[in-house]
Amino acid sequence: MKGKTTHTLTEAQIMDALNRRHSPEKQRLLSEGHVAIAGLGGLGSNVACALARIGVGHLHLIDFDVVDITNLNRQQYFIGQIGMYKTDALKSLLEQINPYLDIRTDCVRVTEDNLPRLVADAPIVCEAFDDPVAKAMLVNGILEHFPEKKLVSATGMTGYDSSNTITTRRIMKNFYLCGDGISEPSYGNGLMAPRVAICAAHEAGMITRLLLGEEDV
Repeated sequence: MKGKTTHTLTEAQIMDALNRRHSPEKQRLLSEGHVAIAGLGGLGSNVACALARIGVGHLHLIDFDVVDITNLNRQQYFIGQIGMYKTDALKSLLEQINPYLDIRTDCVRVTEDNLPRLVADAPIVCEAFDDPVAKAMLVNGILEHFPEKKLVSATGMTGYDSSNTITTRRIMKNFYLCGDGISEPSYGNGLMAPRVAICAAHEAGMITRLLLGEEDV
């Protein structure tokens, strides 16, 4: 039985593979892209992995929490990462996908006061909180302070209802909302990996479209 082989890829090799998949013209836009992801749970961890895989060049990861056993049913973490800050755990995973990305982290709780500073540099902000109050705070803060930024948010993804109820809607010129818009956690109908990942993919898909110059859903 052959032993394990560790493969080290150069940045040029990864870029060549991405260019062949996406075209050099599209990949240039993705590589120049800058996205802030606020919340690194079921939504944010999946969004970040999707964007890293397509070579989005600049990712800003924001969360204050640590990985917990209850996160493993839907979030992109592993048993060995329990107790780690999510910013550190997710960054380590993304670096295994593409070690040449510019990944910035802020291990901090987002508040009304620090929000303007945290997202100032990102043209696109992904809202990925679990808490409805935090969601509303971030959305309202972006709309108030940075109406020119593209904001991609999500609500309604619990349980095991039909996948087809999760959609992406354009709420305002620069504000996009993903999810079914109504489902809430209840006994036996909590957050589960499939629908959470589908909603996260909607967020990542809309962000990808925006990076490539498409603003319609």
